[in-house]
Amino acid sequence: MVVLAKPPALDQISLVRSPEPGGGSPFPGVPAVDLCSPGAALAVVDACERFGFFKVVNHGVPAGVADMLEAEAVAFFARPQAEKDASGPADPLGYGSKRIGRNGDMGWLEYLLLAVDQGSAVSKASPVPSSSLRDAVNEYVGAVRGVAASVLEAVAEGLGVAPRDALSRMVADAASDQVFRVNHYPPCPLLQRLPDSCSVTGFGEHTDPQLVSVLRSNGTAGLQLALRDGRWVPVPPDRNAFFVIVGDSLEVLTNGRLKSVRHRVVANSLKPRVSMIYFAGPAPAQRIAPLPELLGHGEQGLYRDFTWGDYKKAAYRSRLGDNRLDPFRI
Repeated sequence: MVVLAKPPALDQISLVRSPEPGGGSPFPGVPAVDLCSPGAALAVVDACERFGFFKVVNHGVPAGVADMLEAEAVAFFARPQAEKDASGPADPLGYGSKRIGRNGDMGWLEYLLLAVDQGSAVSKASPVPSSSLRDAVNEYVGAVRGVAASVLEAVAEGLGVAPRDALSRMVADAASDQVFRVNHYPPCPLLQRLPDSCSVTGFGEHTDPQLVSVLRSNGTAGLQLALRDGRWVPVPPDRNAFFVIVGDSLEVLTNGRLKSVRHRVVANSLKPRVSMIYFAGPAPAQRIAPLPELLGHGEQGLYRDFTWGDYKKAAYRSRLGDNRLDPFRI
């Protein structure tokens, strides 16, 4: 069993209440969208409007590509702590353990955060501990970047935005700001000392600041999603699908029609969880503002203009649970 070095005491970790059944309208489950189906564009927009979250099936990414990266990630996190520490501390890139960012957020996890260059390859500035892991990340990111582009093209088509690549080309731009993250949540023995109504925070609740995030995990549960009525619901794992998360920037571009979704991860007492997330961000100089074609006659934008670079800086100054968009609302 792999555990984090020097596990924190109960008074040093964040606890959350487990989702309670009942209350509000029933959760129909995470929408599944076949990107190759004729109605994919409308299905993507519908899922983004209702939940800000859905899973992609028939995505075209070979299973072996994801499995290879997962195996490499598991091997890295199983290394002695001193070897892992040599790839950190994350500031922001590199290996991190328990501490998330610079502003006091803590979680029951360790991670590797890497920058991706314009060729869908890990930036040379990112401290990757082995050539085999770098190769696996490069192949995986190259494939998943295509999933993100297809999703953004579907969003544009479903909303009637022309041209169809109006959003996806922000990711394809040579200066686009892409980040890749591998999270490892070891089994958490502290859960055995807690009541059933409490869970240990693996990664605290937050929204993603980019356009979209594409997530894939192993078969261990833990991801939770906040519905529009404030209820938290668990997301069943699916190794054969990719989960797509609407980010803050896409919310602004659609003038709030598609809303970024709050999500979190809770620790598991017995099983490790490994998740791999590709964050599709635009170029730092990209202007983020409501698209004019999505504003009705006389309708005003809900957000003031900003660049992705400015928003990213603001995000890094905030805590995970902060509503980062509040200062940018009109």
